Amino acid sequence: MTGRFGLLGISSALMMLTLWMVFLWTPTDQVLGISQKIFYFHVPVALVGFLAFGVVLIGSVGYLWKKSERMDFLAYASAEIGVLFTSLMLITGMLWAKPVWGVWWTWSPQLTTSLILWFIYTAYLMLRAYSPHGGQGARYGAVLGIIGFLDVPVVYMAAKWWRDVHPQAVMGPLANEGALEGKMLIAFLIGLLAFTTLFLYLLVERYSLRCQESIIERLRYAHD
Repeated sequence: MTGRFGLLGISSALMMLTLWMVFLWTPTDQVLGISQKIFYFHVPVALVGFLAFGVVLIGSVGYLWKKSERMDFLAYASAEIGVLFTSLMLITGMLWAKPVWGVWWTWSPQLTTSLILWFIYTAYLMLRAYSPHGGQGARYGAVLGIIGFLDVPVVYMAAKWWRDVHPQAVMGPLANEGALEGKMLIAFLIGLLAFTTLFLYLLVERYSLRCQESIIERLRYAHD
């Protein structure tokens, strides 16, 4: 319990620091203006969403390999949080696109593959919610969780593989050298750490809740 509240406290403090750095410390882009500030939230939630789906992949493989119920709980919990962060990625992306591109949405490769990723893991959650109770639903979910992760590198590489109006990556092997410097880089990294810590807190809480739900389900089916 102490560890959970510790993660929440660290995340809250980092989030407040991020807000201060983004709006009061970092420079405002001369071309994009204040709308550029969305970048400090859009990219971190996107990366944390990818991280969440990576955990789904690990949990799904672990379940199919070891038949470990706890690995399935981990995958299920992380998928829910991943969909949340991916939803935030899409929303913040649209908030940035309207003042910059003049439209809320355009079917560019990176945006389209991101939406496909959201649909895949939303389908994962629907599958888990409506599949038969027991191992069958977990197996179906594990297979979809593994296959769905294939779209994560596609989303990251889309702007490189196809002509795209979406800006190039600022982190990872495809990032342009010097894309982020000085105050912008520091604020971005602090924000990324804040959202990563928040993800860990939510994952611990949701995993714990999923374990308790499983106990209640067993008792209910045993009673029936």
